[in-house]
Amino acid sequence: MKILGIDPGTRCIGYGVIHETGPGRFAPLEYGSVSVARNKEFPQKLEMIYNSINDILKKTQPDEVAVEDVFVSKNANTALKLGHARGVILLAAVRSGLPVAEYAPREVKKSIVGFGNASKQQIQMMVARLLGMGAITLQEDAADSLAVALCHGMRNTAGTMIRG
Repeated sequence: MKILGIDPGTRCIGYGVIHETGPGRFAPLEYGSVSVARNKEFPQKLEMIYNSINDILKKTQPDEVAVEDVFVSKNANTALKLGHARGVILLAAVRSGLPVAEYAPREVKKSIVGFGNASKQQIQMMVARLLGMGAITLQEDAADSLAVALCHGMRNTAGTMIRG
């Protein structure tokens, strides 16, 4: 089973693909981030996000997709724009015919680190450890996306998969 995890954003989208190597054990296949051009109008940025996710889906051929939910933001405009970005990401995944799961940031952190208020650095370290990546320093967006994929993989292995 291959799982694509996505950390949505309006400037940078993290993605990570893992595959199951044994019961509850996973290894990374590919990970990185996509930068969205700052000099574009917002509708064109959404189109870039949609096209980038489609390209990633075609390239990586996952079996399932897991997307991080919107974090609570003090800035309503920021949260709204992030919601738009998540919408086009979800649309691309659904149109590909894949099962899609959504996870709250606290749920991802709790499943990876053990508590919902984990720091970015703690997520990076635990993701590398859980995926057997040694001392690799992961970029935040890539680590977050791999964490989402791992959260989904662990939930799926435990038989409590959530389908969107």
